[in-house]
Amino acid sequence: MSIEEEVFQRSHVDFSKLCAYGFSRQGEVYQYSTTIMDHSFEVVIEIDSEGTVQGKVMDLSFGDEYTTFRIEGEIGSYAGTVREAYRTILEDIKKHCFIAHYFLFEQSNRISQLIQKKFGDEPEFEWEKFPGFATYRNQNSKKWYALLMNLDKSKLEKKAKGIVEILNLKLDSKEIETLLKRDGFYPAYHMNKKNWITILLDDTVPDEEIFRFVEESYSYTVSSQKKKNEWIIPANPKYFDIEKELAKKKTILWKESTNIQVEDLVYLYVAEPFSSILYQFQVVKVHIPYSYEDAHLRMKEAMKLQLLRRYEKGKLSLEKLKEFGVFSVRGPRHMPLELSEYLKKIR
Repeated sequence: MSIEEEVFQRSHVDFSKLCAYGFSRQGEVYQYSTTIMDHSFEVVIEIDSEGTVQGKVMDLSFGDEYTTFRIEGEIGSYAGTVREAYRTILEDIKKHCFIAHYFLFEQSNRISQLIQKKFGDEPEFEWEKFPGFATYRNQNSKKWYALLMNLDKSKLEKKAKGIVEILNLKLDSKEIETLLKRDGFYPAYHMNKKNWITILLDDTVPDEEIFRFVEESYSYTVSSQKKKNEWIIPANPKYFDIEKELAKKKTILWKESTNIQVEDLVYLYVAEPFSSILYQFQVVKVHIPYSYEDAHLRMKEAMKLQLLRRYEKGKLSLEKLKEFGVFSVRGPRHMPLELSEYLKKIR
């Protein structure tokens, strides 16, 4: 594999950014040149209409092309220094003019980009025999929270065929039981099936829902010494008058949600006509036996919430939440770090 192939693998060029970077268009080819090693060498990079990158290094002292730097055994020598300087230029071009395209299917790449934006984690391709297998790990705890793979669909369904990409995530075992009844969810491939689940990345499951599960899986990798978890939970005023209940006392019982623990913070997002976060609670008790069922809700266990704060109606509307990556609240989800920091600053 050439240096160019190695650097630009799993990415594709954004032609609209080339000229701003310094490339000039020569017919169907974009060309860029600069010097390295105190102007001893000129680097010339060309990108054709297919996005293929080629480069050469010219020795300005002799006017000849310098090729010794491409010999990998020369690392550490003068040629190795030239090689590293050349590679640095390629890496910078990739950073400013290319888009990561690690995977075969668009939803896989979208989810990967969301992970990078939220957690700053790039996929790690750890297995030479399985170049399409990528792990995502918490950089603090070094624990995996997601594994993205490509495989034949027959591994998931015996009669199915064709290459697909899947995402393995760690979720609550009760939640896994429920999800496995839906399309797009399968028992975990090559992982503990009690605690992990496989999600098919073919747009059967919406990005927003998948990423909510990614956030949940990530939460399992956070050190127990870190701050308490924060959650956003939906509430429908058509079925439950929260304000009326809070007028009686400052605690309410709420359906117990996956992974929420004592001392966690819960923000209630109240649906139309408010469509806003209106309350902040702290969880004071969990696993409370509570048998209830109607046309809209079934409960077996409840948690007790203590009111900490009210928010002005409309201040934390859905439009505002979208600025922090929260586009809908259909079920319990982790509070994005940026939104948590914002809430600390407002009165």
